[in-house]
Order: sequence, then structure tokens, then C-alpha cells
Amino acid sequence: MLVSQKPLSITDLSPAPMHGSKLRVAYQGVPGTYSEAAAGKAYPNCKAIPCDQFEVTFHAVERWMADHAVLPVENSLSGSIHRNYDLLLRHCLHIVGEVQIPVHLCLVALPGVRKESLTRVISHAQGLAQCERTLTKLGLNVAREAVDNTAVAAKFISANNLRDTAAIASARAAEIYGLEILEDGIQDDASNVTRFVMLAREPIKPRTDRPFKTSIVFAHEKGTCVLFKVLSAFAFGDISLTKIESRPNHNCPIRLVDSKCNGTAKHFEYMFYIDFEASMAEPRAQQALAKVQQFTSFLRVLGSYPMDMTPWSPSSST
Repeated sequence: MLVSQKPLSITDLSPAPMHGSKLRVAYQGVPGTYSEAAAGKAYPNCKAIPCDQFEVTFHAVERWMADHAVLPVENSLSGSIHRNYDLLLRHCLHIVGEVQIPVHLCLVALPGVRKESLTRVISHAQGLAQCERTLTKLGLNVAREAVDNTAVAAKFISANNLRDTAAIASARAAEIYGLEILEDGIQDDASNVTRFVMLAREPIKPRTDRPFKTSIVFAHEKGTCVLFKVLSAFAFGDISLTKIESRPNHNCPIRLVDSKCNGTAKHFEYMFYIDFEASMAEPRAQQALAKVQQFTSFLRVLGSYPMDMTPWSPSSST
């Protein structure tokens, strides 16, 4: 059965409606995507609101059309989703939680379609990359094309009655859009998980009664030499880091440095994102950030939030 709910687009972001009794959570994609699954895990029984772009999920929360948003930030196989790190800095929403979703991918097509008749496989670029070896082992000599996300691929095949095309998507997407599973669990690595963060207009109050994680972003006008000093602040505080990510500084992407030997040298400038295992309610985290602030010209706490401690199995599907 097809789902007719139209994803929000930038033109839909008009004055906000009255707040309802059910929590509204924005996500990028269409029903059946892993972002929708993340919204359901983070906020059970919520009203999930599909959006056609990642940035629209931010606008939906900022303009009170949604109460929260879920945003994928990294995958255990494909690494960081760089676009979303840039959006975290561009907008003023706060990270209030995280969820990890196992990725169980299937090769799906219209009922009655056989693998031998396929000429094309479509999916999100990361979905294609995460199944590359398996597709080769299956002997599928087909064109591989990227679309916005895995569920969009399944919906596109169903809506256009494409009998020569298969999608890499979840079992739930196949069910929603009336497709059959040709091959189950085709990801190259069974231990495939995507980490999502939950966003809100206001931060939550940090606590010490459960494991917390804190995310920050910083830069220094004198370049990357500050990184060692920042890392030492966490080392002396006995604070474990779970993530270090660098992104180009869009405000000042290149720094010119005078050199006596070679004239003027050019160096790229970066923003650094760090996740560490501590709550901002803990003195050790406060002391570490006080030191970091001394070493940097820009520092922003993106959020201090509970860690996702729920167990997951590589064999589980969504």
C-alpha cells in the first residue's frame, strides 16, 4: 500500500500550526527510510514528519512545525555524513540525544521480477557502497544509480512500475511500497549501524545519573596547531573521546602564511568537531572546556545528552 504523505519542502515552511498533543519529529526522506526508524526509536508513538532535504528538518523545528528532528551523522562503514556536520554549525538547534540503528539492507523489486531480468539497481549512494561486494558476488552486471535515500528508491520503482530495476532498501520499505525481497541482508558487513542525533530548540539539562556524551565544535584563528592543546585538556581530565571530525572553515577556508624561503604559503583552515564521554554537569568536563576555551578563538557546545546504551544485534532488521 502506497503512502501518500508528501514530504515537507522549503516552500511548505509557512507560519507554524498550533501545537498538537502528539510529539512531532521531522526526518529526511519518505516512510520506510532508516531516519523514520530512528525517529520511532527516539520518540515512540511520535508523529513522524517526512522532509525532502536535511536542511528542511532544521527549519521545521526552528519554525515550530516540528518539536524535534533526527539527523544521521555517521555510519560504521561509510563514515561521517559531512553535510550534516555543516548544518549543525549553520543552525542553532541543540543535540538532545542519540540513537543507533542497525542497517539491514535487502535487494527488492516488483512482484514477479527475477534477478536475471534486472538492468539497474538504485539506492542511496551509501547503500550502494555498503553492498558493492555482495552485488558483485550475486553476478549482477547492472548499472548502479544513486538517489536521495533507500526508501525513495523503493518508492520510485513502485510508482513508476519499473520491472527492470531493483532497489537496495529495508524490508519495511519493501512492505510499504508493495515490493518483494529478492535477496535479504546484502550489506557487505553485518555489523552495519548508523548513528543519529536528536535535535531540539532548547538544550536538555545535563545530569550525572546515567552515561552522557557531549558534542562541541571549535576553531582557532592561528590554524590547526591548537588541536594538540585541546586534546591534552581532555587527556588530563581523563575524558574519553568518541569522535574527532574536521570540516573546512567556510568563513575563512584558506590562511596565507609568510615564508622567508618560498614566499606566501597557503594552508586550509578547519573547524573541529569532538564528541566526548562526559556530562557538562561533571566538574571534569567543565574544567576541560574551560581549558579548551583558552586555546580557541571559537567554541560552541552543540549538546550534552544521554548516550544510546541499548543493545543491538547485527541480524536485526528495520
